[in-house]
Amino acid sequence: MATSVFLWEGKNRQGNIQKGEIAANNKDEVMALLRKQNITPVNVSAKSREIKLSFGDPKITDKDIVIFTRQLATMIDAGLPLVQCLEILGSQKESPGLAKIVVQVRSDVESGATFADALKKHPKVFDNLYVNMVAAGEAGGILDTILGRLAAYMEKFAKIKRQIKSAMIYPAVIMFVAVAVVAILMIFVVPMLSNMFEEMGGTLPLPTRIVIWFSKFLSGWGGLSILLGFIGFIVALKNWRKTENGLRITDGLALKLPVAGLLITRVSVAKFSRTLGTLMTSGVPILEGLLIVAKTAGNKVMEDAILQTRQSVSEGKTLAEPLSKAKVFPAMVNQMISVGEATGALDNMLNKIADFYDEEVDAAVAALTSMLEPMMMVFLGTTVGFVIIAMYMPIFQMGSLAK
Repeated sequence: MATSVFLWEGKNRQGNIQKGEIAANNKDEVMALLRKQNITPVNVSAKSREIKLSFGDPKITDKDIVIFTRQLATMIDAGLPLVQCLEILGSQKESPGLAKIVVQVRSDVESGATFADALKKHPKVFDNLYVNMVAAGEAGGILDTILGRLAAYMEKFAKIKRQIKSAMIYPAVIMFVAVAVVAILMIFVVPMLSNMFEEMGGTLPLPTRIVIWFSKFLSGWGGLSILLGFIGFIVALKNWRKTENGLRITDGLALKLPVAGLLITRVSVAKFSRTLGTLMTSGVPILEGLLIVAKTAGNKVMEDAILQTRQSVSEGKTLAEPLSKAKVFPAMVNQMISVGEATGALDNMLNKIADFYDEEVDAAVAALTSMLEPMMMVFLGTTVGFVIIAMYMPIFQMGSLAK
């Protein structure tokens, strides 16, 4: 049965009138929920639905999940029952998509399911890391602490994602402008000048002939062929990356890229360390933690290395030894993990590694930006400059002949 929103009015133990909204399957469920809160129902009616135009399900962002996690941790820490917390959060309108899921989770918890099992039914919103940490928090009676750690974890990686996106915006804009300027010159400006040169007669300089040929190529079927070829390449690459072998090869090549490869490695190391450290601190067993970390690695080569490490750990080996053999993680990381295992403070050491590589990610993003910006400017200046000089050369030639 679909969940609806009901408007209610009732009296508390002191006889005071209270009003509010509540999400439930029917009126009887609303009355039962009110009685549990020591409120005598006086009037319950279904809330009229607002007519909204929507295309697909409302998008749930990382920020929505972080806010939900923070609010839930605060409420539980304040002593509110889990069901009541979920009821309050399910009635919020800031994120309709998440509110709808929270209502479903509350219904499952009321039916007797654990909070982790209820979250597991929504894998697109709550991943394995989230579910397993919640399960550990429920088992240990420290759900509010675990939720606080989860929120802090997600905030850190949301920050890294924002840094990388912001670093790529400027080069992307420059590249778009460069392509747009060259396309306008080739398709509209160069043909006008080439017609004038043809009327003049004579032999045109080689650079001018090259530009005119390229202009005719783009103005005809060539431009469409390049566009279709580019789209076809992107589609083929995406389909290839859906295969195990294609994903492994492309992710391996990404790690070897100059500057960008270093950034990807540092992000992966920071994510591995932060995730595993958070899981271990929360009481998740290391083998289960390694499996979760592997699934959320974001790089197939890293995932393979972590899974091989997990297999070795299950056979009784240390964590540092198989990681060193994989030759994926930097030597410093392997040494720090080895020290953490020897001192019995692996979770703290992993969090220190994550803090260090968070700063390294900042440096790598700055290096990538400083490298891409001049490259884009040189590309734009060289391309546009060559076209302009090539089209002016016949005019200069005419001027020298006139003398």
